[in-house]
Amino acid sequence: MGENYQSRTERRRKVGANKKQDKNKGKKKSLFKKVIVVFLILAFVGLAAGAGTFAWYVKDAPKLDKQLLVDPVASQLLDINGEVFTTLGAERRDYVEFDHISKQVKDAVLATEDVRFYKHHGIDIKRLAGAVLANFSRGFGSEGASTLTQQVVKRSFLSDEKTLKRKAQEAWLSIQLENNYTKDQIFEMYVNKIYYSNGIHGIETASKFYFNKTLDELELQEAAFLAGLPQSPNNYNPYKHLEKADKRKNIVLSLMHQHGKISKEQMEKAQKVSVAETLVPQEENQKESYKYDSFVDQVIREVEEMGDYNVFADGLKIYTTLDPDAQKHTENMLFTDEVVQYPDEKFQAGIVLMDTKSGEVRAIGGSRNQEVKRGRNFATQLKDKTPGSTAKPIFDYGPAIEYLNWSTYEQIVDEPYTYHGGVPINNFDRSHLGQMSMREALYRSRNIPALKAFHEVGQENVKQFTEKLGLDDPELVEADSIGGGEQHPSPMTLAGAYAAFGNNGMYNKPHTVKKIVLMDEETEIKNKVEPEVAMKDSTAYMVTDMLKDVLSGKAGATGGAAAIPGLPVAGKTGTTNYTQKEMLENNIPDGSSPDSWFAGYTTNYTIAVWTGYENRKNPILPKDLTISQQLFKSLMTHVSADIQTPDFTMPKSVVRAAVEKGSNPAKKPSKHTPDSNIVYELFVAGTQPTEVSQTYDKLDAPSVSGKYDKGGKQVVFSWSHSDKDVKYNVQVDLGGGKKKDLGTTSDTGYTISAVEPGETYGIQVVAVSGSQRSAAGTASVTVPSDEDEKDEDEDEEDEDKQDEDDQDSEDQDDPENQDEDQNKDQEPDQDQNDDKQDPNNEQQPDNGNNGNENPGNQNPGNDNKDDNKDKEPDNPEAPTNVIPDGREEDNG
Repeated sequence: MGENYQSRTERRRKVGANKKQDKNKGKKKSLFKKVIVVFLILAFVGLAAGAGTFAWYVKDAPKLDKQLLVDPVASQLLDINGEVFTTLGAERRDYVEFDHISKQVKDAVLATEDVRFYKHHGIDIKRLAGAVLANFSRGFGSEGASTLTQQVVKRSFLSDEKTLKRKAQEAWLSIQLENNYTKDQIFEMYVNKIYYSNGIHGIETASKFYFNKTLDELELQEAAFLAGLPQSPNNYNPYKHLEKADKRKNIVLSLMHQHGKISKEQMEKAQKVSVAETLVPQEENQKESYKYDSFVDQVIREVEEMGDYNVFADGLKIYTTLDPDAQKHTENMLFTDEVVQYPDEKFQAGIVLMDTKSGEVRAIGGSRNQEVKRGRNFATQLKDKTPGSTAKPIFDYGPAIEYLNWSTYEQIVDEPYTYHGGVPINNFDRSHLGQMSMREALYRSRNIPALKAFHEVGQENVKQFTEKLGLDDPELVEADSIGGGEQHPSPMTLAGAYAAFGNNGMYNKPHTVKKIVLMDEETEIKNKVEPEVAMKDSTAYMVTDMLKDVLSGKAGATGGAAAIPGLPVAGKTGTTNYTQKEMLENNIPDGSSPDSWFAGYTTNYTIAVWTGYENRKNPILPKDLTISQQLFKSLMTHVSADIQTPDFTMPKSVVRAAVEKGSNPAKKPSKHTPDSNIVYELFVAGTQPTEVSQTYDKLDAPSVSGKYDKGGKQVVFSWSHSDKDVKYNVQVDLGGGKKKDLGTTSDTGYTISAVEPGETYGIQVVAVSGSQRSAAGTASVTVPSDEDEKDEDEDEEDEDKQDEDDQDSEDQDDPENQDEDQNKDQEPDQDQNDDKQDPNNEQQPDNGNNGNENPGNQNPGNDNKDDNKDKEPDNPEAPTNVIPDGREEDNG
């Protein structure tokens, strides 16, 4: 029983366990089913969503248009008024049918662009998968998967934007194209539509343009070059990038060999032949210029920089910054002699007119060659020229204000000087003018002060300053301080830099394109040019104020030929130099230059002009060096007519202060500084001078007096001054035409002894304190003659007698005196007795005083007056009449 019971228990347990396992299995199966269902639902939803999105994208896809499939779509260029001024891409093409395309050309194109072209149906899934993997591993856009069919669709109907919508529409239209046209027809569309640089569309046209051959006449390396060119037409342009063109040609030859189109021997032989060997010379292809070609040339360049856009085939609307009126005037100046008398036809010029505040280019004069299409543009491409002295505000004085707070008065000595290596630098006239202000150094265009400023600022600061103004040539050397180094700005680059000075220090990159509207007429691509702070507003204004003097009538100012009466203009001239060796080898006359520049601006417009010859060996003669200024003046006058041109406004960061000319460091003038020695200069606020100059301060004239000493027969002068610390410069007139300079002394008196009767003696005294001198104080004394002295004595005796008579009369009238008289009458013996008692009380002989009332002149200890008189000249430093701190002159 027990065993059976145990057995039944175990069986029950087993049965329970089995039921649990079956239950768990059921749960797992249920979960798996749910996951599958959810996945299928999500997949369906995803597919539905994808299909819905795809359907949403392609519903707006354009319809296939046979005309658009065959012809490239021209682009329109519009001016600032919204008017179309030219169309690009409408040139005649040589259309080639499929049957006339050589097998060699077909093999080259297919091996390069779409080797599976005849195997897919518009979209190559295999190639697409490889491109996806490449994009995951090397980044989005690293490899394309477009077939020839897709490229035809994209270039005929769509933009180059990499968006899902554009890709969906491209796929849809590619399938549609494959369903409606044969492979051969699609191949024919491709080779006739594709762009081959230099404004050329179609492979037959390109064959004739580059090699002057039809397709069946091309050599293998030529066919390979043409097949590889469309991938990046401008980068593989053989006229500009021959080395890249050859490399691309060799890659195509390798692909042709890889896909079995040519043998290894054929590949290697063709790879050894450069494209240049059979290339048509560039000058033969530069014909049939189009309207405003110099301006359009820059537009094309900017559009290509903005993205993968083809102005000749993409049907773009390009909104430009062109002012057609200014452009017409610019071309009239260059193509005729109405404004300037050019020396010959080879003389060239490059001009850029720009809006000072926005950087928008209004006109470009690229050359004087009317018949050359997209030839050399001297306004935008000038890498073999240097800017001359137009560099000085940018490389020297602008940085000095920006980093060192120099004022426009900053004193610099124009003197013999060298570069750091010891090589001497010269001014254009090989002279030195000594100490001058930064302002004068700039408007006179002195080289040595410019290099000194460059050295003071430091090369790193200069480079930082210039890069903010768009001058980004990598190498900077000392000679760039005077515009003769490694920096090669074009007129367009220079205009951008100068405009920042006229725009309160804000820099805008010069540009000709505002925006592009793609062929769908919905997508806008804006040219994102934002203003950037290039310098402080104080720097900009102070440089501008100095540059206004360049066009002034000041002595030595170099830009007078560019001045426009009534118009506030700032600017700078620039010329470059020949070496002595160049002048001798090419027989170049003295005073000639290889380049002449002028860059200037108002608050509205900025213009930069280069003139010269393409070949440096042809010099600009001295009489033609101002042509650049004449062109500037004519264009600036034209565009400024009938508009308001406000003057430049001084910012609060700048102070205009009076300075005494010649003071160093700068000092304020005193009230005595002559007006001719007061200048007004600009200072960064807070750095203006506070100390007052004392150079012209005047001391008060000393007080000077003189008198004749009868007793000593001498003339005595004395003087004084309110300032006790002064000294005196004394000059004495000794009479008889004799003068004596006593030099500088601290004495305050001087005596002239043994003077002659009737002679006049004088003195001139100037107070001196440091560098200050007073006006002269003067005095003169005329010694009386003997007769005058006798008359004077008699007059004195008469005066004494009259005094006594007057006294007697008064005594008689006084009763008290009458009583006294009576008493005297009563005592007659008293006076007699008194007289007897004093035998010496009688009138003394003349003691030589001659009426001199100064008892100090008497010498009672010496009875021999004549002897004493004879001894006076022997001891002039001990006169009978001694003046404290004085001097005495013996006139005997």
